[in-house]
Amino acid sequence: MTQPILLTDAQMRQFITEGYLLLHADFAPEFHAAVQANLNEVYQNEGNPGNNILPRIPELQSVFDHPVVQGALTSVLGEGYMMHPHRHGHFNKQAEAGGWHKDSYWGHQKVRNHRPWWAMIFYFPQDVSVEMGPTGIMPGTQTYQSRVFDRDETAEEVKSAGPAGTLAIVHYDIWHRATANISGKDRYMLKFQFMRTAIPVEASWNHTEAEWSTPAELSAAVQQHEVVWRDIWNWLTGNSSAGTTEAVADRDAAQAAKWMQELQSEDQTVRAKAADELGLLGAAAQAAAPLLAQQLEAGYEPLALNAAYALGRMGERGIAELLQALSHPTKAVSRAAGYGLSIAGKAAVQGLIEQVTQQPSVNAANHAAFALGEIGAEAAEAVPALAALHSHADENVRRTAVESLGMIGTPHEAVVAGLERGLKDADSQVRFNAATALARLGSKAEHAVPAIEQALQDENRYVRATAAEALYYVGTEKAKNALLKFLRTARWCATTTPQNTF
Repeated sequence: MTQPILLTDAQMRQFITEGYLLLHADFAPEFHAAVQANLNEVYQNEGNPGNNILPRIPELQSVFDHPVVQGALTSVLGEGYMMHPHRHGHFNKQAEAGGWHKDSYWGHQKVRNHRPWWAMIFYFPQDVSVEMGPTGIMPGTQTYQSRVFDRDETAEEVKSAGPAGTLAIVHYDIWHRATANISGKDRYMLKFQFMRTAIPVEASWNHTEAEWSTPAELSAAVQQHEVVWRDIWNWLTGNSSAGTTEAVADRDAAQAAKWMQELQSEDQTVRAKAADELGLLGAAAQAAAPLLAQQLEAGYEPLALNAAYALGRMGERGIAELLQALSHPTKAVSRAAGYGLSIAGKAAVQGLIEQVTQQPSVNAANHAAFALGEIGAEAAEAVPALAALHSHADENVRRTAVESLGMIGTPHEAVVAGLERGLKDADSQVRFNAATALARLGSKAEHAVPAIEQALQDENRYVRATAAEALYYVGTEKAKNALLKFLRTARWCATTTPQNTF
């Protein structure tokens, strides 16, 4: 295969704002036809192979080796991205559309990342017309926990129809659904998940324009979240602290009074725009901090999101409001505060450590731990407090703490020790997060190889698979030997079926 075809700045801007891109893997038609024929045989004789779809139909690996797909995944998730062990084939003959949803984490809960730590690929091995029920995507909804659009709204829905080889790369948390297949024809969609293994230090796409600029045309469903988008862009280019507290150069601080007045509007969409504009002014609009803090309780997620991110850019005054909101009895308010604090940088770390240590509530501890992980290496002083959460009674707090340890990554010895404890946790997703975090540490996690090797025998399929990935990413001689020993025993024959046992 040729070198990966990296995304352009324009494509990355679309992914950041709309949460998806439609692409095409230009294999010969015979390739996709062979995949579909094999799918027909497997589904008819064996049923859905679930997580085993790749070894059962190994030619699918060619799809993920294709320069377009490699380039898109590298652009969004950085080099060294990991294919998640969960993958699933969707077979659709339903004449009725499925329900709008975000994918879960295999039944587990997680504070969802706005920054692209995860992505999914939807691959269609046959021509898909609108009548055949392609996957429907609601643009711009990847940062919303709630469904802010009407249940039956379809006007702004993007349907991933196209010729065989059509792919959608989507932010993991985008709202999507199966649309109605009224064609009478079979339709397959193969879903694969991928994870980032490192905080970006530079852009991983074909990056030529340093500054963020909003696309000239956005889907009508996409609401204004300039501060969110700028944060993601800056983070992806390795400049996560850009514009944390200072005003944006092309914005006039004198506009602050106008936008503060707009925060009094009865129209929540007007207030959402005003909150975003105040966020763009940064510290120049810090007088608006109390008004913005009130919007965290509005109940309208686009507004609460913009208010939280605006407060995160306003320095000490905004951080104080967010730290107070972490202890709010409403989970959505606490979560929004965590998102705002995640972009506040080093200045928020000490206050977040106090929240983790004092634990005024489960939500406060969980969302403070999340924000520390997103801050990354600048939150290294929080590692002892996060590691101490291994004994917390709430599994969601332990899940977040373990993930954040891996995202902070330093000091390595203390982080690895905390993750080794995570591999032995009673909760399977804590163990999964610990294995993922160790993979992200690479060779710095060599001390944990015996613990990772033990996790290869875990009762949970995702822990076992991710432990194997962790050994691969650690990559030392000791890790490779442990991985090879496991694979020699675990090797699975893709052509052995009930009809073909010898």
